[in-house]
Amino acid sequence: MYQQLIKDFIQQERLPSTYLEDATQCFLPLIGDIKAELRSNRHSPLLIGINGAQGTGKSTLANLLSSLLTCSGQRVANLSIDDFYYSKAKRQELANEIHPLLRSRGVPGTHDVDLALHVLKQLAEAGPAQHVTLPGFDKSLDDCRPIEDCQQLRGPIDIIILEGWCVGAKAQSQNELTHPSNELEINEDSDSRWRTYVNQKLAGSYQSLFEKIHMLLMLQAPGFEQVLEWRNLQEEKLRARAAKDASGIMDRMVIERFIQHFERLTRHCLQTLPDSADRVFRLDAEHRIHLS
Repeated sequence: MYQQLIKDFIQQERLPSTYLEDATQCFLPLIGDIKAELRSNRHSPLLIGINGAQGTGKSTLANLLSSLLTCSGQRVANLSIDDFYYSKAKRQELANEIHPLLRSRGVPGTHDVDLALHVLKQLAEAGPAQHVTLPGFDKSLDDCRPIEDCQQLRGPIDIIILEGWCVGAKAQSQNELTHPSNELEINEDSDSRWRTYVNQKLAGSYQSLFEKIHMLLMLQAPGFEQVLEWRNLQEEKLRARAAKDASGIMDRMVIERFIQHFERLTRHCLQTLPDSADRVFRLDAEHRIHLS
């Protein structure tokens, strides 16, 4: 049953044939682990976090797990931390009031964490007659989706999947903020005001969100240098699906600057999260998983 579902998933998502082996050997065993965790002692939904740098395949893994778990009779809510980005207008306010770099979506401080916590609470409490609206964000327009275009999910919910590049991340120490990590920080955050604000946000309400995670999975990129190539591939796929007026689509030069917003914390996660994640899947440059 699962093998055919994975094959159909690969065809639907236009994934390479090698994904079948990785999914079978590495991801399929997670289903048994997740079911065992569900049977243990929880009455509220099980929250699974998926961390990984841009382009590592977080949303693909989340969709695969959601399909496999749904097929086995579980009711699943599939969320991305990207769904909770502030609107373009709200980020412009942050840029005007706090720091210009907050105009760009991505880093801690540009998500509506209170909304994320509220949605998790709604999902945990939803009964058979209740529907929960799942927020969405349109990256092709760089703005929140209208409420009427967002998914409605009926309760009760057994499992919530939350994926995102900074999911599960811990804040850095003050000493780690001293030296800029790239040209963006050298030229546009010379006084470290932006990265200090981001770190303070990560140390605050984001930890309240991440502390709710029961099982943290990590897709570990081989290094930050690989992220640019994978991020470009993501944008090409987005461009192919987007409408003609998709103003949020980025070319390579824009992406090179954009990912510098993520570099500091991505490198931090690559170094620190393998020690705290419940499962770590180490990727090579070909996007294959190293089996140890």
